[in-house]
Amino acid sequence: MQVILIQDVNNLGGSNELVTVKNGYGRNYLIPSKLAVEASPSNLKQLNERLKQQAKKEAKLLSAINDVIIVLSNGALKIGAKTGTSGKIFGSVTSVQIARAIKEQKGYEIDRRRITILNEVKELGSFKAKIDFGNGNETEVEFEVVAE
Repeated sequence: MQVILIQDVNNLGGSNELVTVKNGYGRNYLIPSKLAVEASPSNLKQLNERLKQQAKKEAKLLSAINDVIIVLSNGALKIGAKTGTSGKIFGSVTSVQIARAIKEQKGYEIDRRRITILNEVKELGSFKAKIDFGNGNETEVEFEVVAE
């Protein structure tokens, strides 16, 4: 029996996936539990339409991510920090400060948890941070730490 999964089912498949299961498992568990529907021609047509809509959304999201990556790669961010006489900064630069600088200077709000600073920042100079947008989309952002 072929069924279309509505939700993710362990050891079987993910949502919007067409799978073959034994008749009893499909009729007695998956369909009554609202985990799957029978793979009738009308349900298959609905599945194809959902997959097309999902592909359009992903393409739109990917183009938006690419636009953000292009804007972030143009020019370095400037982050102000209080320094001592030797040029070392008090504390260190964190992902929160980088996220705030991106919002103020580039106009995009990025979650601080997506930002990874590659090297520890304890002095003035240029550094790099990595931003992970998910699905394998990531970029490196240059930022310059300057004295306030």
